[in-house]
Amino acid sequence: MIETIGVVGSGTMGIGIAQIAAQNKHQVVLHDHSEKQLSKAKEGLDKIMKRLVEKGRITESERKVINSRILFTTNMGDLWPCGLVIEAIVEDITIKHEVFKKLEDIVSDHCILASNTSSLSIASIGAALNKSERIIGIHFFNPAPLMPLVEIIPSIQSSKSTSDSAKELITSWGKTVVMCKDTPGFIVNRVARPFYGEALRIYEEGIADFATIDWALKELGGFRMGPFTLMDYIGNDINFAVTESVFKAFFYDPRFKPSFTQKRYSEAGFYGRKSGRGYYHYENEELNSKANKDKVLGQSILDRIVCLLINEAIDAVFMDVATTKDVDLAMTKGVNYPKGLLQWGDEIGLEVVLKRLQDLFDYYGEDRYRPNPLLRRMVAEKKKFYS
Repeated sequence: MIETIGVVGSGTMGIGIAQIAAQNKHQVVLHDHSEKQLSKAKEGLDKIMKRLVEKGRITESERKVINSRILFTTNMGDLWPCGLVIEAIVEDITIKHEVFKKLEDIVSDHCILASNTSSLSIASIGAALNKSERIIGIHFFNPAPLMPLVEIIPSIQSSKSTSDSAKELITSWGKTVVMCKDTPGFIVNRVARPFYGEALRIYEEGIADFATIDWALKELGGFRMGPFTLMDYIGNDINFAVTESVFKAFFYDPRFKPSFTQKRYSEAGFYGRKSGRGYYHYENEELNSKANKDKVLGQSILDRIVCLLINEAIDAVFMDVATTKDVDLAMTKGVNYPKGLLQWGDEIGLEVVLKRLQDLFDYYGEDRYRPNPLLRRMVAEKKKFYS
């Protein structure tokens, strides 16, 4: 039983993870080298916990107990009693290596060392350790206390006991755990790329504008947000950086090729909501165009993007990144898709998905539209992902 949890980094993700651990009755050591950032994190947590009291989620006495379980410290040495330390700092492999080397000199030999990275390989992070069998990826989604999904990523160095212990602990916190291979983007950030990339491609071809594409995905497809609304919410700078990272990590596979449109919007400082303008205007919404609610056009847009998403989900199963069940769980629990993509493929008909992709591939001649071999095989054998 792991009693004390360490968290390195007191940004949004770090404080969220610390909150979850404290609410699950662990002692928590939250470390950051910046006293200013720690103070900001403490104030932020106080506001969140008081809000939970106001909403009746916890009592005032429970709030005080939960807060008392967290030690805010600039002294990394205070992490010595931890059975698990989760790193949640900047996505820079050099800095992460420095942190993990220091951690290994502080904690016991039995302490699990985890990274909350969303874009770096766990194997590369673990290479800094003398006991690399203790490394694991534990990827929470923002906001960590609210989002149910956690991706757990064993590296090629990780021991089975490390993987099993991490899965058991995070599951005990009430999270939906999916296990996935240490590949770029893990499950969610890999499979979701066409949601953004193909929407941008459809816009670049002049088929439809931002509002029309968003309308099709939201109103006809049941997605909570259209791709352009979501990119504006995430931040175009952040979304573009992740796309570039995944593209590079996959050795420039054309399926993950970034968009010049998004690059230009990012370069112009049109980041989205946080800058007042992205694909949409937020300071003067009258400047935004209205969606063309032609259902034939909308359905063609939806079909194209969903088929690309299904193909990517199938590829994740084909390449043994994760199981059918975990891929669908990841997309419904991690990014709130209206249904699992593999289930969706079964409902549409895998033979229909194959034909749509083959038509796109024949027309464009680009690898981004090439149907996955597993899809071809399943159609030939008249199989489904779910019986």
